Amino acid sequence: MPTAEKQAVLDEIAEKLESSSALYITNYSGMSVPEVNELRGAFRKGDIRFKVYKNKLVKLAMEKVGGYDDIIPSLVEQNAFAFVEEELSAPAKVLKDFIKDNNKPQFKSAMVDGDFYGEDKLDVLAAMKSKNEIIGDVLGLLMAPLSNVVGALNSQGSNLVGAVKTIAEKGDE
Repeated sequence: MPTAEKQAVLDEIAEKLESSSALYITNYSGMSVPEVNELRGAFRKGDIRFKVYKNKLVKLAMEKVGGYDDIIPSLVEQNAFAFVEEELSAPAKVLKDFIKDNNKPQFKSAMVDGDFYGEDKLDVLAAMKSKNEIIGDVLGLLMAPLSNVVGALNSQGSNLVGAVKTIAEKGDE
């Protein structure tokens, strides 16, 4: 039976798991305190909650919430966890940029909308479009046929006007 303090942390983790659409796990071993703080700041800019928890408490919370069986084996060594609700690829982009500059931390795995991504999938996750980019693409696709119809009507209209004008001019002759 966990102590009251551990139970509070367990409940906090479970709540974050339930309210998040994505969870990213990184191994921060070998990182200095300034490096961890810099990474934390990069996540904060993207409105991403990044925190260190004990693996055992995260595992208990995952078992309580359910649906995290694939990612539980990643809960070894020193891990930090990024929780995100909206922009599911944002943590991957932050991690990819940070790793490019610092060669740390090690991306271990992620659960994004119930799908498991292993340590070799960081590039795939970082390449995912954000919600706003997808909405923009959909709007662009929806607007393209409308623009084509308006353009066709305008050109047909000008051709029709031209034909009527030509017929009228021939009638005057």
